[in-house]
Amino acid sequence: MAGTRERTAATLADPHLLGLIDAHVCAVPERVRAALRPPATATGVAIIDRLPLQDTELGPTPRDWREAAAWSADPDRRTVSFRLDVTMLLLARCAGEPFGWQGQQSGRLVNNIVPSPGHEHEQSGASSVTLLSPHTEDAFHPDRAHLLLLGCLRNPDAVGTTVSSVCEARLSSAHRRRLAETALPILPDVSYGEGFDDHPATPIATLAAGPTLRYDPAYTPLDRADAEFRGAYAQLSAELERVAHAAVLEPGQLLLVDNDVVVHGRVPFAPRYDGTDRWLKRVNIRLPQRSRAESGESGYGQRTVAPFRTEAAVPQAVPHQ
Repeated sequence: MAGTRERTAATLADPHLLGLIDAHVCAVPERVRAALRPPATATGVAIIDRLPLQDTELGPTPRDWREAAAWSADPDRRTVSFRLDVTMLLLARCAGEPFGWQGQQSGRLVNNIVPSPGHEHEQSGASSVTLLSPHTEDAFHPDRAHLLLLGCLRNPDAVGTTVSSVCEARLSSAHRRRLAETALPILPDVSYGEGFDDHPATPIATLAAGPTLRYDPAYTPLDRADAEFRGAYAQLSAELERVAHAAVLEPGQLLLVDNDVVVHGRVPFAPRYDGTDRWLKRVNIRLPQRSRAESGESGYGQRTVAPFRTEAAVPQAVPHQ
């Protein structure tokens, strides 16, 4: 059974399936592909309606991403969850180049976001009772996603995903100048594990031209900065809070986020761990036509799993979906 499960678990990253996804992108209706273009509004987000889902088809909400992966790999338990993985991968491919991280959820191209016992208070997607602070996804890494695609499977408590765009923030010229300086590093979040001391923590710019925002206060050592920089950072935080919106996703809805200008988080909620909790799926998307002026960073040794990437010379980890 273990061998069978392992072979089935690789299905989503199987070269044949990935080839089929590429082959079928052109068959996706133009109105759908248009909806998956980078949001052109100042908010930097778009809600896309709606994938057909029946709650009774989903099975119980898994207790963590490992359980979700095991259930999808088990032919006796596989539900609409796996079919939604394939659908989200196809939709993400319409937008750009879907990818995963070797150090996060074992390199899977589609991540499951569920509340997990023992992680209630941490700053990660597995938390629940604490506020998940607004942040740029994977702000620590120069190869982070340009777009995020979040798909809602279940949200019975109407838990809000918070979004804020720096394009709507009001910042003084002095604050913008300070935030453009390479002042502080950003560390990887707990979903990547520990042991990053062997890699240099390179200071980065919080707000670069473009604009390009890299913001993750929970993993930024602000106590190392001078008072003026902390003041500029505090004003940025206040502005992002002022312009925040809450997106309460319903089953089947998709949220497309421009990760270069938008920070996202989540309001607190009380998990039940009874199979009915909130359940999202996430895909990271790279836009080959959009470049960033970032170089010389270690990325703390984290490598992308990017089977769709067009630059063949870039070494990639092997996907484990």
